[in-house]
This record gives sequence, structure tokens and C-alpha cells, in this order.
Amino acid sequence: MSPKKLKKLNKIRKKLDKLDNSFIKLIKKRTLLVRKVLELKEYKNQIVDKKRIKIILNEIKKKSIKNNIDPRITHRIWKNMIWSYIDFEKRNFRKK
Repeated sequence: MSPKKLKKLNKIRKKLDKLDNSFIKLIKKRTLLVRKVLELKEYKNQIVDKKRIKIILNEIKKKSIKNNIDPRITHRIWKNMIWSYIDFEKRNFRKK
């Protein structure tokens, strides 16, 4: 890679790093909201809502297409995020 391209690559990577830091802040906010949701659930079987998951993934697909983003990327990201939070809820569920 030429020095000029390497410089451009490093600039783009710095922008990606900055964006990743923004994602971390959003994930923190989302985690706080998920904790609040979990406090309201009385039974562990309330953690997985397949109907809601399907709705969310369909909406993400529509928004991705509208915003010219490959829907396979966003589907995978959201699906992984949803199941990661389901795992989080299961690990942190406290029967009342």
C-alpha cells in the first residue's frame, strides 16, 4: 500500500474508532433500559418475545432498505444484539 493510501486508511480508521465510541455510549443507554424492562418481568419465560423480535427485525429491514444499507448487515447486527440481551436478561433475572 502506498504511503498516501495508508494515510487515508488511518484517517478512516480514526473515524471508525470515534464512531465505535459512540456505539459504546448507546449500548450503555440500551442496557440501562433493558434492566428496567427486566425489573418488570415476573417470570423467566417472559424474557423471549418471538413476536416482538420478528416485528423488530422486519422494521430494521424496511429501514435498512430505505436508507440504502444492506439489510443482511443490519439483520445480523440486530439479531445478535437481541439475543445478546436475551442472554443478559436470563443471567440477571431474579424471581420475585
